[in-house]
Amino acid sequence: MADLVPYHDRDGLIWFDGDLLPWRDAKVHVLTHALHYASAVFEGERAYDGEIFKLSEHSQRLIDGAKIMDFEIPYTVDQIDQACRDVVKANHLSDCYVRPLAWRGSEQMGVSAQMSKVHLAVAAWNWGSYFPMEQRLKGIRLTHATYRRPDPACAPCKAKAAGLYMICTIEKHRAERAGYSDALMLDYRGRVAECTGANVFLIKDGVIHTPDPDCFLDGITRRTVIALAKARGIEVVERAIMPEELGTFSECFITGTAAEVTPVSEIGTFRYQPSAISEALLNDYMALVRPKARAVA
Repeated sequence: MADLVPYHDRDGLIWFDGDLLPWRDAKVHVLTHALHYASAVFEGERAYDGEIFKLSEHSQRLIDGAKIMDFEIPYTVDQIDQACRDVVKANHLSDCYVRPLAWRGSEQMGVSAQMSKVHLAVAAWNWGSYFPMEQRLKGIRLTHATYRRPDPACAPCKAKAAGLYMICTIEKHRAERAGYSDALMLDYRGRVAECTGANVFLIKDGVIHTPDPDCFLDGITRRTVIALAKARGIEVVERAIMPEELGTFSECFITGTAAEVTPVSEIGTFRYQPSAISEALLNDYMALVRPKARAVA
């Protein structure tokens, strides 16, 4: 970790409330409402060969998430799209990660913050796959999380909101300390839900099964991979999956902007063998986001 470059001390430009600022000047005050009360929403996007995949879908979800969090982003989808493109171009990036973030500012402190200004920033940087390619192809190892995804009556689960990731950080750290790549979380009812930052798919007898996203984020990558599977004629079943079923599946993979499509080799004591369907969808996804690239072998 000695060579870790902190995110506040880098070269480049960040789009901040309509202007491209030097990276180190894009700052907020310690009494910013979002820092204390998690009044923030964000997106994770990837650019491939300079083009941001499904950009407008991400921008729309950012706006929709802010509305769920009871604030209005003062920019349109088209304006947010352009800000994202401008950041990628200004930083001379081609393959990169893009992070739009909207939050309540420092005008008010306390639970109520209706008079706080809403800010929007967009940053982009070089960030490879969430999991190294050699690790992805043989499958990553997951453990079981302790925390569960909350009841929709208790949290704004349809927003990509900062506060919903507190338990994900805890579980990701717990998994890494135990030698795993990530953790599989259950929902408040004890059903299989998702990983700390990715959706999960399980395969049995040539059919893909995936949890119904009724209390967690229905990922853009998740929907993309479902469409790719159906285009291949593979049946996809969205349903409640119980943890005791995990041993009945032969393949497993996870999806997300950061994870892309990543096969899984084990979840706790259960073992899986990345095979034809996982490999085909990994190849299909990479061909879709980067048409010029050679499909992953």
